[in-house]
Amino acid sequence: MTAKDRETEEAHLSNNINALGQTGSVSEPDLNSSSTEVVRERGRNWGWMVSAIICVNILILGCALVSGSAYNNVKISTPDLQVFLIIILLLTSIWMVYYCIYTVRTENAVIYKDDHAGPVWLRGGLVLFGLLSIIMDIFKIASYVGYLHCDSAVKVAFPVIQLIFVLIQTYFLWIHSKDCVQLQRNVTRCGLMLTLSTNLVLWMTNVTEESLHQTVLPDYPDSYPDNTTKLSGRNLYISKAGYGDEKCKCSHTSCSIFKEAYYYLYPFNIEYSLFASAMAYVMWKNVGRVAAEHGHHNIKFSLKDIFLGPVFGIFLVITGLVTFIVYEMEMKKDEYDDKKKDTAVMMHFVMNIVIVTLMSVSTVIGCAIYKIDHREHVSERNPTRSLDVGLLVGASMGQFIISYFSIVAMVATGAKGYLNGLNLAWAILMVLQLGLQNFFIIEGLHREPFHEIEPVTVVPNPYVLEPGKDLSILEGPDMDTKSNPAPTSHNHTTEHRHKLSWKRRVLKEVCVFLLLGNVILWIMPAFGARPQFDHDTETEFYKFNMWSAVVNIGLPFAIFYRMHSVASLFEVFLCS
Repeated sequence: MTAKDRETEEAHLSNNINALGQTGSVSEPDLNSSSTEVVRERGRNWGWMVSAIICVNILILGCALVSGSAYNNVKISTPDLQVFLIIILLLTSIWMVYYCIYTVRTENAVIYKDDHAGPVWLRGGLVLFGLLSIIMDIFKIASYVGYLHCDSAVKVAFPVIQLIFVLIQTYFLWIHSKDCVQLQRNVTRCGLMLTLSTNLVLWMTNVTEESLHQTVLPDYPDSYPDNTTKLSGRNLYISKAGYGDEKCKCSHTSCSIFKEAYYYLYPFNIEYSLFASAMAYVMWKNVGRVAAEHGHHNIKFSLKDIFLGPVFGIFLVITGLVTFIVYEMEMKKDEYDDKKKDTAVMMHFVMNIVIVTLMSVSTVIGCAIYKIDHREHVSERNPTRSLDVGLLVGASMGQFIISYFSIVAMVATGAKGYLNGLNLAWAILMVLQLGLQNFFIIEGLHREPFHEIEPVTVVPNPYVLEPGKDLSILEGPDMDTKSNPAPTSHNHTTEHRHKLSWKRRVLKEVCVFLLLGNVILWIMPAFGARPQFDHDTETEFYKFNMWSAVVNIGLPFAIFYRMHSVASLFEVFLCS
């Protein structure tokens, strides 16, 4: 063995001498390696740049077409916009089908998976919203068919194509949302940016149409009095939106039923587009990423020992729904009664103030628990966490903008009257609640999950002697008492588990209550509550055009913030 080792060492030294004797040969492998890395880096940067250019161009063109079609005095019709949407929907669908077929047929096309991307509750929400979006498209098709004899066939083709797109995309994201693609990276980046921009253009289209439902004033001054409410204006818009002029009559009697039905499904379609956009962005960030192998925590959903949060949260949702229904019914009445209208608006303000106040108090309790909680912060960086935090903070800006505009208007006008006072209190409390909830969710997302501590059974070794004891002592009656230390250790462990238990229980109660509170705060604006226009102080202060622009830009983000908070709070609940 010694001779063999000596021969190996001599051969190694000889190779080193020969390598040093050849000029530049030592650095050649390093140069080749570095050049390979440079080529890879250039390829990656090229793919990111091209995909970003595709996304920006589609978004800007889509924004221009959506904005132009929203105004009657601009010569861009609804069919013009829908032709553009059909083209990008078909291109995106073709790419997703190609990706699915390619990954199935190509061995090792996707080697790594991101465990944090596409959690089951996010994909479940995507499937639920996708199903409701499909139902909305079916109602649209059934309604538009009645106008084929006098209107463009594109209005029937668009919901058909959108229905197919939703089916393909839901399957694609359910199966592949965790992929870290290693082959055809640039093509995949461009395809994912196409998917992202397509969903964002669909989101802009639906938000614009939804906003027009809420804020377009009637253009029949001779038929309606000057004090026509915004709901009658919305109803007038629904009766004529997308169906040509008044001379175009539906060929079947169910048109009005389908119109009302799909109108109330718009919020789900809007959320579907945002969910899909977020998941496509995470996939884009994961292209070429080598996911680290790490132990994945087995986290299960359980409501064991949780009582106060669900009970009070469900009570809050039911109460909010009742007041919201009463408020909407009063706003929908054709007759105009100032007292009844003000009473309904006051009831809506009071209910929102109660909800936001209770949520703020519970959030403070949750933040206090974090202060005495010594769990480690997550050190691993991943695109999903960064996106969650970015979307949370970015989407909350919409509600911040509306609240601060309301605060300025109320303070500038002196907040005279009980409605102005309630509106001011609601805006201030909303700002406080948003800040506290953002801190609570972000802190919870960056904490390591709780670990169950199993009781450790300590079996003392009778042969380990304490100083001054003789081995013969252990052979006597004292052997019966050798297990005395075990109960002491077990009691200590039980006490430690009890301390963790009450922290976990409080955090879970807070998470469930906040989750249900965000649900009712999503339902009310998503399904038509617009106190910003029913209470006219801001409209008079900023004038209608400016105030409607503020609300129509900020409110969609505020609605998405509530739904995104529900998903984030659910994850914090599981980690608690």
